[in-house]
Amino acid sequence: MYQYLIVCPLVFLAGFVDSIAGGGGLISLPAFLAAGIPPHLAIGTNKMSSTMGTVVSTARFAKNGYIKGFLSLIAAGFAIIGSTIGAHLSMLADERILKGMMLAALPVVAFYVLKNKNLGDNEEVNTLPKKKMYLITMTAAFIIGCYDGFYGPGTGTFLLLILTGLVKMDVRSASGTTKVINLSSNIAALVTFLINGKVLLPLGIASGLFCIAGHYLGSGMVVKNGLKVVRPVIMVVLLCLFVKIIKG
Repeated sequence: MYQYLIVCPLVFLAGFVDSIAGGGGLISLPAFLAAGIPPHLAIGTNKMSSTMGTVVSTARFAKNGYIKGFLSLIAAGFAIIGSTIGAHLSMLADERILKGMMLAALPVVAFYVLKNKNLGDNEEVNTLPKKKMYLITMTAAFIIGCYDGFYGPGTGTFLLLILTGLVKMDVRSASGTTKVINLSSNIAALVTFLINGKVLLPLGIASGLFCIAGHYLGSGMVVKNGLKVVRPVIMVVLLCLFVKIIKG
């Protein structure tokens, strides 16, 4: 029972944060580990709760018209391919290399967020030609998908920044598209863990319900307030990711 008391409230918080700016795994995965769940079971069970929550926030963005359907589906396919490649590479490469790269990159990303106060809410929204929009989105989905399979933390945050910065999406559409890409990656990973018996189903379902509540509340805040909510949460996520990498 104590595992539920530790995991469920923190997964709710993770779902809330993840639905707004990504990075919920920085909260939820340590929660499972802190409850004494072995690493592989923790990752698999975390994927289950995360997938359940992401379904809800994705549906809420879709209901409000903030998901570019065809573009999101194509990007999701590229993300799945990238995630599969990244997962295989993670078994071969030294994770310290990527951590070193992230330590250098995160301050630059944080500076960009601080400097760019609009994050997609300006006159440049939807000004990118359609071909460039598709090309950049698919490339980003594949590369970030590789990162997600290889290492993972902050995947949604990086996607959100690319879609608002390079693709010129408004922050709500970028959040919706990010959710579709994340959901596809989560489902692919969850199926793998389920096949290999690495999911604690009772805890996964219970924590998933809390994650659903967090995603529902968080996505509702993005739909209503957009940039006012997203920008500060992104900064908190980047700071947490930076601390996590330093501590190893």
